[in-house]
Amino acid sequence: MIVRKTLSLGAVLRFAGHHLWWLTSYMLIVSVLYGVVGWQWISIPWLPVSLIGTALAFYIGFKNNQSYDRVWEARKIWGAIVNSSRSWGVMVNSFVRNSQDTQLTERELLHIKQTLIYRHIAWLYILRDQLLVPTQWEHASLRGLFGKMGRRRQEYGGIGLFKDYLNAKQREKYFSDEADWKSAANKATQIINLQSLKLAELEEKDILHMRRQLDMQKVLSDFYDHQGRAERIKKFPLPRQYANLSFIFNCIFIFLLPLGIVAEFAKLGEAGVWLMIPFGTVVGWIYVVMELIGDYSENPFEGFGTDVPMLSICRTIEIDLLHILGETDIPKPIQPVNDILM
Repeated sequence: MIVRKTLSLGAVLRFAGHHLWWLTSYMLIVSVLYGVVGWQWISIPWLPVSLIGTALAFYIGFKNNQSYDRVWEARKIWGAIVNSSRSWGVMVNSFVRNSQDTQLTERELLHIKQTLIYRHIAWLYILRDQLLVPTQWEHASLRGLFGKMGRRRQEYGGIGLFKDYLNAKQREKYFSDEADWKSAANKATQIINLQSLKLAELEEKDILHMRRQLDMQKVLSDFYDHQGRAERIKKFPLPRQYANLSFIFNCIFIFLLPLGIVAEFAKLGEAGVWLMIPFGTVVGWIYVVMELIGDYSENPFEGFGTDVPMLSICRTIEIDLLHILGETDIPKPIQPVNDILM
């Protein structure tokens, strides 16, 4: 997530500045062919080009709107995880206690609470890791230059900025029973299953009342629901017919753009042909940037700086749950790096 209120010129150029070079080169070639070589037959009427541009703007707008919906839904899912996690922490802290038939020590009760809380924190970080595994349609999985650029964006403008976010002590606490779920195909799912089994065990030992157990089982079901909704976004891409055709239409428009405006600028005189270069470059670049915004927003769990800040949310939940347990060794919130919060 980008936390800077206004993007700097440098950030914009890092995101899409490299497209200015080939756009300028293409506009220059058309200007030279029209004004120097004398190939005036390459010009086409501006009206059909403008119609294509208008239709394309609506199409890109639709695609970007759908991309934003995916990002916003992903953020709502993680907001629901925050709320359910706090409910889980409060229930663990208040429901796990001695009954008339049990006489556990305070240390034993605290150990049970820590087991349920620490395992949930492990679930948060494991779910985040699973959502960051690249799918075949995401940029980091592509071949050639596009894949290389995607992995570079991850490294220098995304998850690569936030490494070693858990120290050895945290890993020892949260992943102490990792052997119970390490080999599972879906580790996050197995962790919730272990939580459910633990609640059943506590109910059998009369440490947890059956009614309270059912309430806590409902929260575990909510976690499954949140996880499934996040996995649906991760595993089901924006329909490729929308995404790919938008790219193709954009290429067609940019190819036709200088051919349609070069004659219009030539009406201004000999210098007008050369004025087409900066103006055509700017127009083409705007369309390219609109396409890129939708392209890099449609996958909110891709590891880019435009992602939902899952790591920050996990740390916020971790802090809240540790406070509920009464612990004093509390990690610090995740801070933005280069105006990026992950």
